[in-house]
Amino acid sequence: MCLAVPTRVTELREQTAVCSIHGGDTQVEASLLLLDDEVGVGDYLLLHAGFALRKLDEWEARETLDLLQE
Repeated sequence: MCLAVPTRVTELREQTAVCSIHGGDTQVEASLLLLDDEVGVGDYLLLHAGFALRKLDEWEARETLDLLQE
């Protein structure tokens, strides 16, 4: 089973975003090549295997993170 994780964008580069996992110090770089949406710092992205799969609204991201934390 694969798990996609909601992350928050902390920095944008050319075709990648640096994202914070669970609001902590752990950061990952993810490709934005699969997204059609505009992405900005502070946005939430659903990541899997180094790729942003889709943009999430804040409520959906926080709901998912709360469930994962339980």
